[in-house]
Amino acid sequence: MLLLHYTGMDSADDALSWLCSDRSEVSAHYFVFEDGRVVQMVSEDKRAWHAGNSLWKGERDNNSRSIGIEIANPGHQGDYHDFPPEQIAAVIQLCQHCVGRWAILPERVLAHSDIAPQRKEDPGEKFPWRSLFDAGVGHWVDPSQATGGWFIQRGDEGQPVEALQAMLSLYGYGVEITGSFDDLLEANIKAFQRHFRPLKVDGIADVSTIETLHKLLSALPDMSAQT
Repeated sequence: MLLLHYTGMDSADDALSWLCSDRSEVSAHYFVFEDGRVVQMVSEDKRAWHAGNSLWKGERDNNSRSIGIEIANPGHQGDYHDFPPEQIAAVIQLCQHCVGRWAILPERVLAHSDIAPQRKEDPGEKFPWRSLFDAGVGHWVDPSQATGGWFIQRGDEGQPVEALQAMLSLYGYGVEITGSFDDLLEANIKAFQRHFRPLKVDGIADVSTIETLHKLLSALPDMSAQT
């Protein structure tokens, strides 16, 4: 997998120093400054400690199967701002190289929040996933318009909730199929929205969210033959 993060610290230099410190017990393979400079911190064939407690496609040891890229940005706990064009250009080029070297599937280019939705929000709804997709990196469909109408939310139970959980699980998200709309499901929906329907991140599975998820599943190579 290729996992994208933001640093979540006000200073890029401080974030880099922290990632290089033994005290942090955190590391990543690459660091991308806002001006586009790239620093490699760990060899791609070595484990870096960036994924943490996470789950994707039933796998929990995601540090052993991923390349981690830290992107300098204060994040939600700071002055979360748009990622500069020169930074995104550098991220795209770096991702292209990583994907090419390791034959990483588009649907395995993910946000930290995708694999750890109850702990992480990065790189967040301001990260331009569509720009990466246009450059041949990652999985994307145009999100359906948020128009209101029918929705599924916290406290709901029954077959519609179970079907939603099954769809998210099929894509890779670490949800349990219980038929009850709980905290775990809400966190995964927010993570999904941040990545694939970023204009509205509220944890409510409205028509737009469900339609976008269905389109993504239908666009998977192993699913297109079945639909």
